[in-house]
Amino acid sequence: MNNLVNDPRPMLIRALDQTQQLMDAVGSEDLELPTPCPEYDVSTLRGHLLSVVGRIDLALNGGNALDIPSITTATDVMGTWKERRSRLDTTLVDNAVLGRTCRLPWGSLPGAAAIGAYTSELTTHSWDLAKATGHTDLLDDSLAVYCLPLAQRAIPAEPRGGHVPFGPVVRVADDAAPYDKLAAWQGRQP
Repeated sequence: MNNLVNDPRPMLIRALDQTQQLMDAVGSEDLELPTPCPEYDVSTLRGHLLSVVGRIDLALNGGNALDIPSITTATDVMGTWKERRSRLDTTLVDNAVLGRTCRLPWGSLPGAAAIGAYTSELTTHSWDLAKATGHTDLLDDSLAVYCLPLAQRAIPAEPRGGHVPFGPVVRVADDAAPYDKLAAWQGRQP
């Protein structure tokens, strides 16, 4: 891919930075708090985010993202995050990742599309973490604006449930905040 005008990597880097900032803000008293993502409390959501950053790197390097479990258990969560993030940052420097075929949990996609999908996943789970811990002030609205159309193309409005693991779309006002719109599309109560 020679045309880097629509390069999704800068937005992925913003999503990674946001996720890292929110993970850094988690205190030990927050670990058992519920999140808007019903299958995760704060502790398991952080473990899932460790898996996501590892899966992105593995997929962009031609591996199968499912080789990494959905939740990574780590004694040093932030150390593990920073180690995986560093490897991913190195991978993202190579322009060839944009056209490489990536095997993801939901199918095979070109690298650029995989990067977009993972940017959306990180952005949504960052909102989950921010809502759970009371740090919504750390959210970057430009990420939600960027990810909403990606989510709307990737996740059908109907049907939901079963192989489409999202609740029904939640109605919000046309002038709702960007993260409220993104969360609502993914079946979360803003």
